[in-house]
Amino acid sequence: MNPVKALEKHGQAIWLDFLARGFIAKGDLKKLIETDGVKGVTSNPSIFEKAIGASDEYDGAIGEALKKGDRSVGDLYETLAVEDIQNAADVLRPVYDKLEHRDGFVSLEVSPYLALDTKGTLAEAERLWRAVNRENLMIKVPATREGLPAIKQLVSKGISVNVTLLFSQKVYVQVAEAYIAGLEALIASGGDPAHVASVASFFISRIDSAVDAALDDKIAKANDPSEKERLEELKGKVAIANAKLAYQDYKRLFSGDRWAKLEACGAKPQRLLWASTGTKNKAYSDVMYIEELIGQNTVNTVPPATLDAFRDHGEPRNSLEKDLDEARAVIKGLASTGVSLDAITDKLVTEGVQLFADAFDKLLGAVAFKRETVLAGRVGKQTLSLPGELANSVKQHTEVWRSAGKIRKIWSRDESVWTDHDEGKWLGWLHAPSVAKTKLTEYQDFAKWVKSQGFTDAVVLGMGGSSLGPEVIAETFPPQDGFPKLHVLDSTDPAQVRALEACVKLASTLFIVSSKSGGTTEPNVMKAYFFARVTEAIGADQAGRHFVAVTDPGSSMEKVATEQKFAKIFHGDPTIGGRYSVLSPFGLVPAAAAGIDLAKLLDSALAMVRSCGTDVPPQQNPAVQLGLVMGCAGLEGRDKVTITSSKAIADFGAWAEQLIAESTGKEGKGLIPIDGEPLADPSAYGNDRLFIDLRTEAETDAAHEAKLAALEAAGHPVVRIVLKSTEAIGQEFFRFELATAVAGAVLGINPFDQPDVESAKIKTRELTAAFEKSGALPAETPALSTAEADLYTDAGNAAALRKAGADGTVASWLKAHLSRVSAGDYVALLAYIERNAAHIEALQDIRLKVRDQRKVATCAEFGPRFLHSTGQAYKGGPDSGVFLQITADDAADLPVPGQSASFGVIKAAQARGDFDVLTERGRRALRVHLKGDLGAGLKSLGTAIKQALE
Repeated sequence: MNPVKALEKHGQAIWLDFLARGFIAKGDLKKLIETDGVKGVTSNPSIFEKAIGASDEYDGAIGEALKKGDRSVGDLYETLAVEDIQNAADVLRPVYDKLEHRDGFVSLEVSPYLALDTKGTLAEAERLWRAVNRENLMIKVPATREGLPAIKQLVSKGISVNVTLLFSQKVYVQVAEAYIAGLEALIASGGDPAHVASVASFFISRIDSAVDAALDDKIAKANDPSEKERLEELKGKVAIANAKLAYQDYKRLFSGDRWAKLEACGAKPQRLLWASTGTKNKAYSDVMYIEELIGQNTVNTVPPATLDAFRDHGEPRNSLEKDLDEARAVIKGLASTGVSLDAITDKLVTEGVQLFADAFDKLLGAVAFKRETVLAGRVGKQTLSLPGELANSVKQHTEVWRSAGKIRKIWSRDESVWTDHDEGKWLGWLHAPSVAKTKLTEYQDFAKWVKSQGFTDAVVLGMGGSSLGPEVIAETFPPQDGFPKLHVLDSTDPAQVRALEACVKLASTLFIVSSKSGGTTEPNVMKAYFFARVTEAIGADQAGRHFVAVTDPGSSMEKVATEQKFAKIFHGDPTIGGRYSVLSPFGLVPAAAAGIDLAKLLDSALAMVRSCGTDVPPQQNPAVQLGLVMGCAGLEGRDKVTITSSKAIADFGAWAEQLIAESTGKEGKGLIPIDGEPLADPSAYGNDRLFIDLRTEAETDAAHEAKLAALEAAGHPVVRIVLKSTEAIGQEFFRFELATAVAGAVLGINPFDQPDVESAKIKTRELTAAFEKSGALPAETPALSTAEADLYTDAGNAAALRKAGADGTVASWLKAHLSRVSAGDYVALLAYIERNAAHIEALQDIRLKVRDQRKVATCAEFGPRFLHSTGQAYKGGPDSGVFLQITADDAADLPVPGQSASFGVIKAAQARGDFDVLTERGRRALRVHLKGDLGAGLKSLGTAIKQALE
């Protein structure tokens, strides 16, 4: 007789520890039921990973699932697993019915990530029970401290449970007690226990592996031959002895008056199931853990190879209650050696939880890879080319992040990922795209309203995150038919305000006033100016209908918008900081006003969210990989993150620059983003660079690609990101947001605060208050005054510059200043002038001269815009910046309605406040104030810098 089939006569059921789609579909499971009497199936993450990752049999199912719409990796896996479990349950249903619901079960595991989470285990177990919707399902729950109350509650709700990761007799008793208590609660609530079953999966071979290793260590240290022999005799016996004694506990627990009452109501005992019964030690019989554990009302779940071996040469016999005295002696003998079985079983539970989590990571990674393959380009492709040391560092950090579950911690708002301060309060951006999708109708209705009003232009009045995101949208998407052209104003420069006013028609312009707090100076004065100008153009009773506000609930801006009867007020999420707000109302309201298809934008963004979700391991998670590269590069001194973007998405770098600088530049640490610096020959760079290149699929530039290849060949790290189209820009917003948060964690800082931005604001307020009081800004004395320019700095910088050769010419001061630039530094031009094409070109010319001569990174920034962007890193980040602030006389000032301080005065106060903080922080800073014609002044400055570099 078939030895496997013969186990039925000894009261033992054989379950198969294996599951795969083809195995069911081809009838192999059904055949084993018929020939071997297999009565159940168990699954686990490792089994599913081998089935999904190591073959193509699931590729079609994954493709079909994604045809119905993109979904997260976790959802995709669960869809596959549930279908397999349902199919297996259906094949086993005749067994279940024939044996009157005492067998014929298939088991599905709760996520191993929830092993230490009672509430999470309960919620997922109940959800999976409903999803599978099969009576002969068992939900697998680990026998952890947190799992025990979940077992009781699940049973009390009529859910069958397979308790897994059970090693200890003591814990087994607790498991059985939890099951019994659950049945009692079920009956007390009017439930029927006849429909509930449970097994307690007692792991076997892992115990022997651990005990044998401990014994081998003692054997190696023992000098007495008889002691060595005694220790050797214990090997391979402890696991079976432990199981036999646990079975005696089973007989005691499921007998007596308490159990009789439950049994009378139809309750079934919780059977012991022997798990991990594949022999790991080649010196032992490959069927040992079946032959020695055969007994009434037990289960043995075996892998296919062990099943085949027992069918071939197994010997069924009643063994479970044989030699009990010897079993007790083995356990006692082990204790006498000083090896603690309790310590080993406790460790095995901890290791088991981690091993299951590791297997689940591998499983989800396999599903993520399959999803990415099927989507084929719908998610922007990212490739990393890293030199050896950085590649190794990223690999090590990737494993640390995986084993510590840090991605899951981020998505659960766990502040321990960063500094354990208040980071959890600022993670609303993780869900911003999905929240926006639920409000899509509201945005679409707003877009219809904008179109119906006939606006020709829409102007965002904001700073930092409130302006840079909308600017990317304005520069990336062409004007949409029937919708206004989108503009952004983020400056207090009088000429720039005038230039914006000149390019729109006030009577047909919609102004979007964006300010989270409502107290930011720039949007408030810009709103005051344009509200007055619109009032002049169309009348006070109609002006409000040309304004909408985007602000946090309860802000001062909301109060003003209500009083002035703005057409709309959109509320931001207080848990989203400005630089992370582009996929919230701060970016989506301007996009809707411009007629951008938000459904497409958000669907694209959500594809990236799913690719970076809580269920995607670090190795397959594009944002986490990018963040680890950024963070590890920063730790190795490659902290100049140089971003290049193709023409179609050229403005993206300005947004990413703010995100990276303001998030990471603090506490003397951080990454310095370099935007707008065109690629050069590798000889132009030091070893402080990380290059990130973005382009759309349709854009190819052979010369640019050749430069990237040359940088790679020279040993520089290069990250390439290819977008399917400009419509995929939303993906990059999210990719970089999460990547920056990850980089912040690697650097050990809080990426969601900006402690040094406020310092410049305080200085500005002090200066404007002085102006309000006296009618003039406080006097200042230049270090040098010439007909063309005045130079300013603090006493410390002035002394250092004079010592370096600064004398009576601007060129000498610039030469002395630039002589302080060393390898690993960066030079930042901070220009408080109108940001226009001519001035951008002038600054670019200067920065490239500096880069090529000094071989350092360069920044070209316009104030006050950069104060809400890179200003944080310049003041709070590493002391590697050499700053040249550029100010100028305004050709014509512009008053701010209701204030004595004009736009020019406010800008001057901002420049001086910014500079004062830089010098107070000990930064190497020099300010040049140009006199007369600005164009001529910039040209002269460029010439002087060229001379200074020679």
